[in-house]
Amino acid sequence: MPVSRRRFLLAAVLPMLTVGASGVLAVASGQQTSAEATQSRDQAPVLPASTTAGTVVQVVAHPDDDLFFMNPDLSRSLQAGTQLTTAYLTSGEADGRNEARGGEAKDPEQPADRTHYAEARQNGIRSAYAQMATGDRTSAWRRTVIPTTGGGQAELDVLIARPQVNLVWLQLREARSPAGDNPDSLRGLWNGAVPALGAQLTSGTPVRQQFSYTKDQLTESIAGILALYRPTTIRMQDPTPGRYADTGKYTDHQDHMYGARFVQAATALYAERVADRPHFSVQNYLGYHNGTLPHALDPQTAETKTGFLRTYAWQDRTDYCGSPSGCGDRKVAGSPTGRNWAQSLRYARADQTSWLTAGTPGRLWAFAVLDGRMAVWNRDRAGTWTGPALLPGTGIDPGACASRLPDGRVAVLATRTTLGPRPADYRRDVVYAVQAAPDGPFGPWQSLGTPEAGDEPGTSAISAPAAAVDAAGRLTVYVRDTRRTLRARVQQPSGGFTDWQRLGGEDLQSDPVAVVDTAGRRHVYATTTGSVLAWTQPAPGAPLAGPFPTNLPATTVPLSATPDGAGIRLYFRRPDSGVVRSALSTAGPGAPQLSSVTESGGRAGYGAVGVAGRLLTGRADTGTVSTTTLGGPPAWAESRLLYAGAPSSVLEPTATTTAALGLDAQLHTTTTTPHPTWHPAVLSP
Repeated sequence: MPVSRRRFLLAAVLPMLTVGASGVLAVASGQQTSAEATQSRDQAPVLPASTTAGTVVQVVAHPDDDLFFMNPDLSRSLQAGTQLTTAYLTSGEADGRNEARGGEAKDPEQPADRTHYAEARQNGIRSAYAQMATGDRTSAWRRTVIPTTGGGQAELDVLIARPQVNLVWLQLREARSPAGDNPDSLRGLWNGAVPALGAQLTSGTPVRQQFSYTKDQLTESIAGILALYRPTTIRMQDPTPGRYADTGKYTDHQDHMYGARFVQAATALYAERVADRPHFSVQNYLGYHNGTLPHALDPQTAETKTGFLRTYAWQDRTDYCGSPSGCGDRKVAGSPTGRNWAQSLRYARADQTSWLTAGTPGRLWAFAVLDGRMAVWNRDRAGTWTGPALLPGTGIDPGACASRLPDGRVAVLATRTTLGPRPADYRRDVVYAVQAAPDGPFGPWQSLGTPEAGDEPGTSAISAPAAAVDAAGRLTVYVRDTRRTLRARVQQPSGGFTDWQRLGGEDLQSDPVAVVDTAGRRHVYATTTGSVLAWTQPAPGAPLAGPFPTNLPATTVPLSATPDGAGIRLYFRRPDSGVVRSALSTAGPGAPQLSSVTESGGRAGYGAVGVAGRLLTGRADTGTVSTTTLGGPPAWAESRLLYAGAPSSVLEPTATTTAALGLDAQLHTTTTTPHPTWHPAVLSP
C-alpha cells in the first residue's frame, strides 16, 4: 500500500541521523549565495549574477552508466562544487568475472564471483568520483547503511573530503543481458513477470540483510532518495529509447530503459507526496544509441572523459584500494571508450530551443517542465519577469515547444507520459495548450494522441513535437515516430486536426525542427545518422513536399533554424569538434537549394544551439551556458552557469533576450549588451 506522507518523510530523515552532520545533512540543507543572503526584501530587487547552484540527483541502472552517458555533465557539476548524489539501482554483477573482454586469461585464483565483481565496480566508481571531485582517486569514503522507504537497505558512501558528493547503492539484481527475456530483472519487475526482485549484495558492502522489492516498493525507495536529497535537477536515462527498425532489438540496455521508467514513477510519486520541496527539472540521457551516431564531443573533452573511465576500469592494475575484489571494472579496461560511447553526450529529451517566444508586443513567455508539470514565466512590457506558474496536469515530459499565433496568443506543446498499474497502461501522447486570449491564461491540455498503437513494440519512442503556424493561426504539429519517419497532424478550419499523416523519411534522429520563411513557406528539417532531410512548401498553402536530401554533412545535435532573407539558415555542430556550423536553405519548386557550409563560431562544446539574430547561445566545452556572435571571435564568451536542457533566444526590436534553465530549476536570462551578464529572471522568496 502507498506509504503515508509521515512515514515517507520519516524514512528520508533517518539516513541523515545515521550519517551525521558531516555527511548527508550538509547535502540536504542547501546553500544560499551571499548576494541572495544580503538582498533586502524592502529594497528594489537587484538581480545577482547567475552562478551554478542547486542540488543534483542522478539515478542510473548500473555502475558506469553515469560515466559513459552523463559525462561530462557529471564531472562539470562536481568541479563546480554542486551538491550531487548518484544512486545505482543494480549491482551490475554480470557474469562475475572481472577481466578485460577478450584480453586477459582467466585467473584461477579468483573464479567467477558476482559479489566480488560487483564490489570491484563499486571500487572503480568511488575512485572515478574521487578523481573527478578532488583530483585524487584514493580520496577516502565513509560507507554506511541507510534504510529505504521500500523496506530494504541501501549502502550510502560519502566522500570525506567533499561530503556533498554521495553515492547510494540499492544493489538489486541486474538483467545480465541487454535484451534477453530474463524475468529476474527490472524489466520483469515492471511488467509483472516476477512479484519481487531480490538483492545482489557486494562482497564489501556494509549491508548484511538480504531483501527484495515489489514494483511499488522499488518506486517508493527511489522516491525516498529524492525526498532525502531534495534535488533541483534529476538526471536519468531514457525510458523510451525505441527499437532498431531492422532487427527489432532495443536501442539501449533493458535495465537502462526500465530503470528509467521506475525513476519516472518515483519522480511522480515524490512530486505528489512531498509538498515542502524545491521545484525540480528532469534531464534524460541517450545510452547505447550514441555508439551509432557521430561523435558529439571535441577530442580534448572526450579524452578527459575517457581518463575517468580508465580510472574506473582499473587500467593500471595498481593495488591502491586494498580490496580483494580489485580496484575497478576490468571488463571496461580493454575498451574504456565502450562501444563508441565515451566520445559523445546526448540528451534524449529537452534539447529543443523553441521554448521562449514573444507574445503581444513587449511580452515574452518561457516554458520548462518542473515537477512533471509545465511551468510558465512571463515578462511584462516593463521588463519584469514573473513565475513560474504551473499549468494544471501532470506527467508532462521534459521539453517544450512554443509558438506565437498571429493575434499574439501563445501555444505550448509537449509530450505526456501516462503511468498506470498495468504495464500496458504506459503511454505517451502529444499535447498542447493555448491562451484563451492574448496575454491571458492558458486553456486545458488537449491531446493529439500518438502515431503509435501502444507502448510495444515501439516503446513509445516518439520525439518531442515541432510546430508551425499558418497565417490563419492554425497549427501543424510534427513528430518523429518510433520507425524514425516523420508524421504530422494539421489543424483544420473547424479547429480539429487531421489524422497522423505519413511524410516519409528514414533514419530520423532526435527532434524535427519546423520554421516558416519570410514568404510564408513552411520548412521542416530532421537529422539522420549521416546528413539532414528536408520537407518544404513550394508556395504558401501548398502541400508539403519531400523528403529531399540536402547533402549536408553529418551533425551531432538537433538542428536550429531561423529565417534568413528569402530562406532558412540551419545551425548545427560539427562532429568531433563541437564548433557551430550553418548553411542557408532556400525553397523552390523542387528540392531546396543549400549553400555551402560555413563555420559560425562557438569553438568546442556540445548540445543544441539557440539562435536569434547574430547571437548564438550554447554549451561551451566547460558545460556552461555561453554566447558568441556571427562573424565574431571563434571562442565562446562563457558564464559560470551550468544548466539543463537547451537555451532559447528571441530577437526583439532593441535587443536579443536569451534564457536557460539552471541546475537550480530557476529561469536565468541575459540581454545583449556590450558585456552580457546572466541573471535569475525572478529572485527566490
